[in-house]
Amino acid sequence: MSMHGSGGGGGPAMYRSFRLDPSVARRRVTRDVLRRILTFARPYRRLLAVFLVVVALDAAVGAVTPLVYQRIIDDGISRGRTGVVLALAGVVALLALVAAGLTLASRWFSARIGEGLILDLRTQVFDHVQRMPLAFFSRTQTGALVQRLNGDVLGAQQAFTSTLSNVVSNVLTVVLVIAAMLSLSWQITLVSLVLLPVFVLPVRAMGRRLAAVTAESYTLNAAMGQTMTERFNVAGAQLVKLYGRAADETAVFSGRAARVRDIGITSAMYSAVFRVGLTLVAAVAVAIVYGLGGVLAIQGSLTVGVVVALTSYLTRLYGPITALSNVQVDIMTTLVSFERVLEVLDLEPSVRDAPDARPLPADVVADVELDDVSFRYPAASEVSLASLESVARLQTEVPGTTLDHVSFRVPHGHLVALVGPSGAGKTTISALVARLYDTTSGTVRVGGHDVRDVTQTSLRDAVGIVTQDAHLFHDTIRANLLYARPDATDAEMDEALRRAQIADLVHRLPDGVDTVVGDRGYRLSGGERQRLAIARLLLKAPPVVVLDEATAHLDSESEAAVQRALGEALQGRTALVIAHRLSTIREADSIVVLDEGRVVQQGTHAELLAASGLYRELYETQYAASES
Repeated sequence: MSMHGSGGGGGPAMYRSFRLDPSVARRRVTRDVLRRILTFARPYRRLLAVFLVVVALDAAVGAVTPLVYQRIIDDGISRGRTGVVLALAGVVALLALVAAGLTLASRWFSARIGEGLILDLRTQVFDHVQRMPLAFFSRTQTGALVQRLNGDVLGAQQAFTSTLSNVVSNVLTVVLVIAAMLSLSWQITLVSLVLLPVFVLPVRAMGRRLAAVTAESYTLNAAMGQTMTERFNVAGAQLVKLYGRAADETAVFSGRAARVRDIGITSAMYSAVFRVGLTLVAAVAVAIVYGLGGVLAIQGSLTVGVVVALTSYLTRLYGPITALSNVQVDIMTTLVSFERVLEVLDLEPSVRDAPDARPLPADVVADVELDDVSFRYPAASEVSLASLESVARLQTEVPGTTLDHVSFRVPHGHLVALVGPSGAGKTTISALVARLYDTTSGTVRVGGHDVRDVTQTSLRDAVGIVTQDAHLFHDTIRANLLYARPDATDAEMDEALRRAQIADLVHRLPDGVDTVVGDRGYRLSGGERQRLAIARLLLKAPPVVVLDEATAHLDSESEAAVQRALGEALQGRTALVIAHRLSTIREADSIVVLDEGRVVQQGTHAELLAASGLYRELYETQYAASES
């Protein structure tokens, strides 16, 4: 049995709607959300108008065709008029060509509008997420964000393509077909419609069970995806091997995959029952029409052409009516997907450019100053969404103070080291200088400018950071270096590699700078990754440099070489160095000692050693061994 029309009134598209969660129909979407949804459609309003006209014409062609069948039989075959038969047969062929053209046209408009909306939504969400503060990424599940960019964006665009076309096509098809059937025989039409609840009511009940099975399938697939993401990256695979848990991991994964298999079988049987049931009801209806219509035709109440037209209409009626019985779930599902996308777009970045922000001058005398700075990390409710953390509700507890009235200055061209026990706030200060976070109170200045008054782009151009765990993208060494300065020449890259004491190693690689470093750079050793990160910094050559344990992964020989390179690279630049190694600290012009978020001492290495205090304790317990 074929179902006519491009709107997907029958078959797989209709079956999919019964897989959706029926409880979503009880959701309420606000007028504001609806208004914003329409703003996304505004650039496509002309295409949407033409699309709906094409869908309507397609439905009309489907409703006209059975009437031509009737005329062929009653006006042509029954009366022996060969010319009429041939002419009307040509009309049927022409209608088929028109229907095919309309189907292709509607598919083109649907794809053009749908793919355009996907591009717009994905670009907006991606750009917005990129602007979120670091605290957002520290809390959010990566998989949940990817789902917003993929699943929810695809669901949202269906509001203007498949769902819209299905609703319009099915409504027009049902109205036109029932009107035509009533005009031919109201008695047979009513008898045909009586059979509909026999199919629709059991299908809706089945739909509730199917939705539950589908939801479980999504949950299990998400869990398997998370397992693969965590176990297939280098760090996860290493942990599994070190603890000898490979067999256990396989057993857990196999159990989940087996449940997905069982759900797949159940879903396949539901699909089969759905198709068989619809086919059976339509076949019974056709049998009734032939039986009742045949009797009436024999009695002279109907013509044979009318009976044939009625049976043809039945094949076009049950699919759209069944689909419309679940249309609220279809519509609300797409609107809720839109709502989930807008939820991310509505989450305002806590760190953003001021309306009157101006670029940091390129020739700025780049000193760094922290003036009475206090800071606490934001609560979850300030930077995240419960749905992105996969929790019922976000934590509202306010974290404790990390920095408490911290003040110090790094003069232009000087190197200041930050030391202190773990958790003293050293890394937090480096994040505030780069404005990855905003201070709770007080001011951070670069070149005399409050970092909140300059554009983030210009600030990031002026401040370069190398962290303890330098990140490399799964790309070539060349691409990772050019990330700092896309217009750098090969000669400049070679110079940066040489000064970072890694040029010889890179040149010995089979593909040189075109060698792919692997996931997070794990094809290289920790020291090699760190030296590439330093080369990237040298290529950028910012006026302010922050080194957060930048030499932590290097052996003594490599560290000494990199220190010499950094000494050359930092010449004339302002440097803030977080370090536990004495060799780094002794080169500093000044040392700031932090404890529990406060500055407790400040001075040179000799001055702080001469005074009794935390620095001397740290020196005697941590640094003296490295000095010897």
